[in-house]
Amino acid sequence: MDLRQLRYFVGVARERNFTRAAQQLNIAQPPLSRQIQALEDELGVALLIRNSRPVRLTEAGRLFYEQALQVLGRVDQMRAATRRVGLNQNSVLSIGFVASTLYGGLPSLVRKLRHRAPDIEIQVLEMMSIQQIPALKEGRIDIGFGRLHHSDSGVVEIVLREERLTVAIPRDTPLAQDSAPLPIGALTGQKLIVYPKEPRPGYADQVLNLLHGHDVRPAEVHEVREIQTALGLVAAETGLCVIPSSARQMRSDVNYRLLEGERATSPVILYHRVGDTSPYIDLVKEVIKEMYAENPSWLSAEHNLPTRPSFAE
Repeated sequence: MDLRQLRYFVGVARERNFTRAAQQLNIAQPPLSRQIQALEDELGVALLIRNSRPVRLTEAGRLFYEQALQVLGRVDQMRAATRRVGLNQNSVLSIGFVASTLYGGLPSLVRKLRHRAPDIEIQVLEMMSIQQIPALKEGRIDIGFGRLHHSDSGVVEIVLREERLTVAIPRDTPLAQDSAPLPIGALTGQKLIVYPKEPRPGYADQVLNLLHGHDVRPAEVHEVREIQTALGLVAAETGLCVIPSSARQMRSDVNYRLLEGERATSPVILYHRVGDTSPYIDLVKEVIKEMYAENPSWLSAEHNLPTRPSFAE
């Protein structure tokens, strides 16, 4: 598999037509078809349904298309960033993040960093917590914001806060008629939606382990890829979903109740490489300290345990 094949596949997937894709890619149709077939042979699965008009993606093809877009986008970012650094135009700070941190302090942090150090080119890359550890070690990101504890000796983790968990509940259901914190036991026998479906372990496992620790057994567990999908299914009355409290602002057409219990939290964790002497790591920590001193609304005691990060090395 090479980048050329990825670009060819993305072209066909986007155009839904081999002839138009070949024209866009400036290649004859027969070699384009052969390259896509070689890609499918290597993967061992069909990516396209060719006997339909327009050409359609298989389920595996849809997943591969999403991943291919991310890979090609990252390659383009890497090329541009490398060129800028090589030309001494500016430095690059790559930040990995899990999506739920967008509803806490991440946007404010990035704005403040851009204001404090306008010479930095800041890249933000969405990736699961478990993906951030190898990305740090391989130099693909410089810092990460995730929710999963790890045991890798090459990566420092600093717990920034313990965020309370909230249950998203369909509006016209009995559990939605009260606003008081919900006992964990109330989830017994309920249909539960968890995310992300993969990679594992991840946030989904945090939620399931919490329930298991309280001997809570849902009637059914439905796994989805993203928090947006999970909350959409809650709105459709498919089930309940346990989310970080700050993510409640994502949808207004469902009800939310805090989950009862001190253990009903999810950490927000800063990761960086051990021994990284970049001044930008210290700048990030300094800005985080300033943000926490401001006591923003997403840091309120209603949504978080009363803890603060320690940056002692």
